[in-house]
Amino acid sequence: MRILDRSVYVGPSTFAHFPVIRLILDLGELESWPTAKLGKGFVDALVEALPGLREHGCSYREPGGFIRRMLEDEGTWLGHVLEHVAIELQNVAGEDVTFGKTRSIDERPGVYSVVYEYAQREEGIAAGELAMRLLCSLLPPAIRPADSVPEDWNWPEARDAFIRYAQRRALGPSTASLVKAAEERNIPWLRLNDQSLVQLGHGRFQQRIQATVTGKTSHIAVELASDKEETNKILGSLGLPVPRQELVQSVEGAQSAARRLGFPVVTKPYNGNHGRGISIRLTSPEEVAEGFAKAREHSRSVIVETFLEGDDHRLLVVNGELVAATRRTPGHVVGDGVHTIAQLVDEVNTDPRRGVGHEKVLTKLELDAQAEMMMARVEMTAASVPEKDRIIYLRSTANLSTGGTATDVTDIIHPDNRDMAIRAIRAIGLDVGGVDFLSTNIAESYKSIGGGICECNAAPGFRMHVAPSEGKSRDVAGPVIDMLFPAGTPSRVPIAAVTGTNGKTTTARMLAHIAKMAGYTPGLTTTDGVYIDGQRTVEGDMTGPVSTRMVLADPQIDLAVLEIARGGLLRAGMGVPSVNVGAVLNVQSDHLGMKGIDTLEQLAEIKRIIVEVAEDCAVLNADDPLV
Repeated sequence: MRILDRSVYVGPSTFAHFPVIRLILDLGELESWPTAKLGKGFVDALVEALPGLREHGCSYREPGGFIRRMLEDEGTWLGHVLEHVAIELQNVAGEDVTFGKTRSIDERPGVYSVVYEYAQREEGIAAGELAMRLLCSLLPPAIRPADSVPEDWNWPEARDAFIRYAQRRALGPSTASLVKAAEERNIPWLRLNDQSLVQLGHGRFQQRIQATVTGKTSHIAVELASDKEETNKILGSLGLPVPRQELVQSVEGAQSAARRLGFPVVTKPYNGNHGRGISIRLTSPEEVAEGFAKAREHSRSVIVETFLEGDDHRLLVVNGELVAATRRTPGHVVGDGVHTIAQLVDEVNTDPRRGVGHEKVLTKLELDAQAEMMMARVEMTAASVPEKDRIIYLRSTANLSTGGTATDVTDIIHPDNRDMAIRAIRAIGLDVGGVDFLSTNIAESYKSIGGGICECNAAPGFRMHVAPSEGKSRDVAGPVIDMLFPAGTPSRVPIAAVTGTNGKTTTARMLAHIAKMAGYTPGLTTTDGVYIDGQRTVEGDMTGPVSTRMVLADPQIDLAVLEIARGGLLRAGMGVPSVNVGAVLNVQSDHLGMKGIDTLEQLAEIKRIIVEVAEDCAVLNADDPLV
C-alpha cells in the first residue's frame, strides 16, 4: 500500500467546494484484503485506537454506519478506511471536518482516489500519513507492507505527537473564536502566517487581528499593560484598587521588599504573561528566593507585591463594555483519604473535557516541578494520600493552559466591580483587555469587602469565556468583530472570475480596465502577471490560488478580476470559496491531456466549477454548446 500522488486543493475543485486533499492510493496486494477478510479483530483494534470512528455514519448516515460497513458482507477496502481515519485524526486534534469520498480508478485495479476534507494544510497531509501508518501497524505481519512501521513505533505517542503538531499549526482557541464570529457575519478571512495573524475582510475593507490584539489596539497600551509596575501606578493614581508593590533586581532586594510590604507576598516577572513565573502566598524569605528565581526566568526585573486574599477573576472588557467575567481556580485535586495525589491526578485527567494543550476545553494536569513545589509547601509528595475533601493545589496560578478550571460569573458580578474593570482598561487604553481581579466574592462591591487588580492584560485569552468548565458560554468574539466591522460596514470586494480556453486574458484585462475607468482600484490576476490598479506587480503565469490570495490581501483594491486557468483548477482548485460573477468564454481542444483531462466533456466539467461558485451571476457563451 503506497501513495502514488497527492494533491492539496485550497478551494473549490471538482471534488468539493471547500479545501480537500486527494491521494492516489495503490493498495497492491492489499486489494485482496477487504476489512471483512481482515476480520473483527482488525476492526476492533482500529476502533480501540480511534474510538470516535464509532460515530462515523458513512453511507448509512447514522452513528455506527462505518463500523457496520467494515464488517458486513465483504466489508470495504483500505482506501476507504484510510479516508475515515484521516478525518477522525483531525477530529481528535480539534478540527471540525467530516467530508470524504473514495472511489476506485477505472482500468487501474487496486488504485483508488481518496479524497478527504482538511482544516489546515500541513495537518491534513500529516493526518493522511499517520492514517497509513496506523492501518499498516494493525495488519497481520504476513501482509504488512515492508518498512511501513518502525520497530519502536508506539500509537499513543504518535497520536499525541500528531495532536501537538496540529495544535502548533492550528489557530488558537481565541483566534478561532474570532474567525468563527467573522464567518457567522459573512466576513471572509485569510490566514497571513503560521501563527495567529489573520486578515478579516478583503482589499481596502480589511482589518487584522493577531490572537485578540486588533489592528486598532494601541501599541502604547500594549506596552503599558506589559509594564506591570507602571500599570499599578496608573491605576492607583486613579483611585482603583491595586496591591502595593516594589520592583527589584536581586534576591536580597526581593527579600527586603517582602519584609517592608509584609508577608505573605507575590513575586512575578516585570513583563510576563499567561501566568508564567508567578508565585503567590510566599510566607518566608526562603520562599521569596525561590519565587524570585522562577520569575527571573522570564524577566530581568521582578515585582514583589502584597498578597491579596480572594479568588482569581478574569474580567473581559471589549470596546468599553464588560462582556464576560470568569472565576478561575488553579489546577488541583481533592483528597478522598484512599488514593495518592498521583492517582487523583490520573483520575482527574480521565475527564473527557481534558486534553493535550488547547485540544479540548480543559488541559490535563501534570506532576511537574511546579506541582512538586506546591506539594512540598504542604509537606506532601505525589505518593501522599490527602485526607477526604482536602484540596491540594498543583499550580500557583489559575490559567487554563496549566490545568486550571473556569466558572462563568458574568451574571452575578457587582456593578461596582464591573465599572472598576471598564475604568481600568480605559485607563490603560486597550480596545480589548482583561483585568485580573482578586475578590472573596465577585457579587459584592470591592468598596465594601476589599479586593484588588493584579494586572491588566493585552491579548486576553478567550477560551475560559467561550468554553468555561462551569456556567454559561459567552460570545466574547462577536463584540470584537462588531467593533471592527460596525453594522453596514463592507468587508468584501466584488469578485469576477473569467475562464475559457481562448480569450480569457484579454477579457479579464478589459474588465479590469473598465473598472478602473469607473473609479475602482482593481486587482487583476492573469497568465502574464498580477496587476494592482493597472500596474503589474508580479510577472509570470499568475492564475492560481497564490495570486488570488495576493490580490485579495492587497489593502488598495476594492474590486478583483481573476483569470482562472484549467491548470490551476486541476492542481489546487480556486483560491476563493465563491465569486460574484463567473464567466465561461469557450471550451476548446487546445489544452487536453493533463491530469486525466482527455476529452472536451471532461474539460467542460472543470470549467463548470466557476459557474457553481458564482453567487450573483453567470455569464455564458451561448454559441458554444459545451458552455
